[in-house]
Amino acid sequence: MKHLLILVIFLSTFFTTHAQSESPKHEFRAVWVATVANIDWPSKPGLSTKEQQNEIISILNMHKKLGMNAIILQIRPAADAFYKSDLEPWSRYLTGTPGQAPNPFYDPLEFWIKECHSRGMEFHAWLNPYRVAQKTTEPLAGNHIAFNHPEWILEYGAKLYFDPGVPETREFVIKVVKDIVSRYDVDAIHFDDYFYPYPLKEEFPDTTSFAEYNRGFQIENKADWRRDNVDLIIKNLNDTIKATKPWVKFGISPFGVWRNIADDPTGSNTKAGATNFDHLYADVIKWQEKGWIDYLLPQLYWQIGHPLVDFELLSNWWKEHAYNRAMYIGHGVYKCDPASTTKEWTMPGELPKQIKLLRTIPGIQGSAFYSSKHFKRDLMGFQDSLKLDLYKNPAIIPPMNWIDNSPPKPITRIKKSGKKVKWKIVETKIEMDKAKQFVIYFNKQGEKFSPNKSDYIIKITNEKEIRFSKLNKKKKRYEVRVSVLDRLHNESKISTPVIVKL
Repeated sequence: MKHLLILVIFLSTFFTTHAQSESPKHEFRAVWVATVANIDWPSKPGLSTKEQQNEIISILNMHKKLGMNAIILQIRPAADAFYKSDLEPWSRYLTGTPGQAPNPFYDPLEFWIKECHSRGMEFHAWLNPYRVAQKTTEPLAGNHIAFNHPEWILEYGAKLYFDPGVPETREFVIKVVKDIVSRYDVDAIHFDDYFYPYPLKEEFPDTTSFAEYNRGFQIENKADWRRDNVDLIIKNLNDTIKATKPWVKFGISPFGVWRNIADDPTGSNTKAGATNFDHLYADVIKWQEKGWIDYLLPQLYWQIGHPLVDFELLSNWWKEHAYNRAMYIGHGVYKCDPASTTKEWTMPGELPKQIKLLRTIPGIQGSAFYSSKHFKRDLMGFQDSLKLDLYKNPAIIPPMNWIDNSPPKPITRIKKSGKKVKWKIVETKIEMDKAKQFVIYFNKQGEKFSPNKSDYIIKITNEKEIRFSKLNKKKKRYEVRVSVLDRLHNESKISTPVIVKL
């Protein structure tokens, strides 16, 4: 009944608003859900299983209502697990005790995936590759890998990290990722900006690993060696992911500046204090260009017109470095605050302006927002802007034709019975050809139908039927068409229309 009511509301305003829509048919719309330090979920450690699950459902319902089509959940914040693992202990952020499973037992990752997919949303599993502990005083579970291999661990800035220069640490992280991909129905593996840690006054303590594993790099080229360490893990991760499940995407969400133009003529005209290449040793542009990753999602958490790191300038710089892979942009929704000391973030129009700007830049295919909890507070009307304008029409996640460019088979039959429309599909055992979702198109009979406009999409669903409700006192005729989406969001041919009277 709830879904039917939403559909009725949508249809009641459909014909007065759709002609003005600028919403693209294909767009990535994601939200980060951070678990480290209980930023977004669970709201605090030690909640009961039921309380944790209720929070998950509440988060997903909120973002689905806002028009999101993907969730990026942090499932391994610090060499720990929000899922059942034989390699790493249960996260302390779940129960308050590292290594302790939820009681009564459930698998949070399995639950998140199931609930995401039931709402037609992609699930991106967010991992941190090298972080071990936020504080050196933090207790670790007794079965933590750090106790078995202390030679892999470095202390830096009162935190613990895996040493990226040790081959075994790379192999271990790859093993963790392979375990997740092989056992869970994730749509993507996602890393953020934390590779080598952001630099402090003291030098990162990798002298020993450089001496032992320098692979011929000279000491004056140690920075190149560090970048090569990260290159190795990224390439091997992609190879492992695709060998395990070819349809699983691999994405990186880097810091918003690759290099400043003062350090590299191909860099952006910015003055960032830290950069991916020079300080985090992450040559993210190289990974994109070589096809080692499927998408970049740079974190542009600044306002349009920022004097040092301008959102508009950087958006245009990043789109020039897409290299035929996906490029999305990360927004700092957490900065939106009437009490901010930055004028632009006190203005209700900043985030809508950013989204509208991105839609004018060819090659930028969507957005992600950091982070989930901020959508529960006063964002000066941004939630309404999404629901009623920017995201009012459903969007198909852009396909990735370098992974799969074959559309699925169209529906074999469509029929209507009263106000219900049902259809049948071609069944297949080939995973990438399976029907995963259905796009429902709707228009007045006699009106010109345009399949390339999102205005005519009323729903993207997992179900093989849709039930309409009465729209007018005097029944009018409407055309309903259906297409099939596969796992990578390739779209089939659209069906011939059936006529419903509403």
